[in-house]
Amino acid sequence: MAITSAIVLYAVTWFMTMLVALPIGLKTQGDLGEKVEGTHDGAPANYNPKRKALWVTLVATAIWAVLVAVILSGWVSWHDLDWTAKLPSVADS
Repeated sequence: MAITSAIVLYAVTWFMTMLVALPIGLKTQGDLGEKVEGTHDGAPANYNPKRKALWVTLVATAIWAVLVAVILSGWVSWHDLDWTAKLPSVADS
């Protein structure tokens, strides 16, 4: 795996983890009954982006490390994912 591939894999993993984590633990102004004038009831009341980013970074790094280990170990290859059997064999290339 090239360094560029590792960086792209980490970025994709981080953003997917962030999208999953955004609604976790979120309390809205409507839930708390403390609506700020001019905002929607669904606006977050307790959003802490630094804390969320820290947790996402820790979890994404663990997920990324597992993915890199699987890719580098060869446990899963492109041929394992080729359901159409159209990829040439390794001996042919």
